[in-house]
Amino acid sequence: MELDTNLIYCGDNLEVMAKFPEKSVDLIYADPPFFSNKQYEIIWGNGAEMKVYEDRWKGGINVYIQWMAERLWQCYRVLKDTGSMYLHCDWHASHRLRVAMDEIFDERHFQNEIIWSYRTGGATKTRFARKHDNILFYSKSEKHTFNPQYVPYVMGGILEDERGLYQIQKGKRVNFNQRGALMPDVWEIPYIGSVARERLGYPTQKPEILLKRILEASSNKDDIVLDPFGGCGTTLVVARQLGRKWIGIDVSPIACSLMNTRLNKVGASDVRIIGAPKTIKELKQLEPFQFQNWVIARIGGVLSTRKSSDMGIDGYTFMAKGPVQVKQSEGVGRNVVDNFETAIRREHKTTGYIVAFSFTKSAYEEAARAKLEGNLDIKLVRVNEMDNYF
Repeated sequence: MELDTNLIYCGDNLEVMAKFPEKSVDLIYADPPFFSNKQYEIIWGNGAEMKVYEDRWKGGINVYIQWMAERLWQCYRVLKDTGSMYLHCDWHASHRLRVAMDEIFDERHFQNEIIWSYRTGGATKTRFARKHDNILFYSKSEKHTFNPQYVPYVMGGILEDERGLYQIQKGKRVNFNQRGALMPDVWEIPYIGSVARERLGYPTQKPEILLKRILEASSNKDDIVLDPFGGCGTTLVVARQLGRKWIGIDVSPIACSLMNTRLNKVGASDVRIIGAPKTIKELKQLEPFQFQNWVIARIGGVLSTRKSSDMGIDGYTFMAKGPVQVKQSEGVGRNVVDNFETAIRREHKTTGYIVAFSFTKSAYEEAARAKLEGNLDIKLVRVNEMDNYF
């Protein structure tokens, strides 16, 4: 069975990968939650923030490692015998993840613990500043694809003539490879700066140069590259630029949409997204923040800039003309409409939208009263009728 490529799956990567044939992928780069116990958000250029996911684990690290191990086994299953996997992590759980990878891939197939060193803000006087990530590099077997990478020589004491670079050691000429020295396992690559062209505002975005190095080392042209935690799509973009086939997976519909948009910008106009929520049943199964983000994105709006206390407003319609409140509920009642009236007046607006699966009779009555007596046009929009309003 041939694996379909150049597409994005929206869903749980455990369930998605379970449907892939065995030994069908050449390279896997995985950048999962780090067990940081933090909430992550996209911060867009317009200042609006969009909650992406929570890296919080009830039950502690054992629950997290079990969750990861199930997915790592699937990664191992779909990887070709000549393939490799790079697992991106940091100090929170790298020690436990390496033990899990040893058990799954066999410790004999451990190749490197790559240290990605960078400089970012933030430090403490109680310990050394934590300024690196760990990338665990495992192969499926001894016969794995690997293309040596090189770094420029430090030129001190190195000479050059018609025969190339050389150095005099103990009175004898020692020639050097023109491509540079073989790359070590410590990579000094800058973090994506706040004004960098490639910066999207995605909280866990990794530099393209980092992925370029990994893909060039452990894959060849037309190989299949899988990113089971697709995020904002850096792996997929670099794979396309290098002539690799690619597959991305993410549970967040917003992340999948962002991947699609980013791929479109580099010429991938035929991207397919599989599994994006379409039916009412699927929308009800989304996390509340994912549903809210989906609605705001679907109507072409912008999210409220307030982080936690949105004061009854989740976003605004295009060009911020009308406040929007999103309820992932059936039978939204009068009290919701009544509270939304206050929020609209606070914004000095006369029109607003409440989006939900359905509304009670009393909600419609309250909206009619607000229009008649208060000159407020509150539109009650059912999810399956959004296209008629926006």
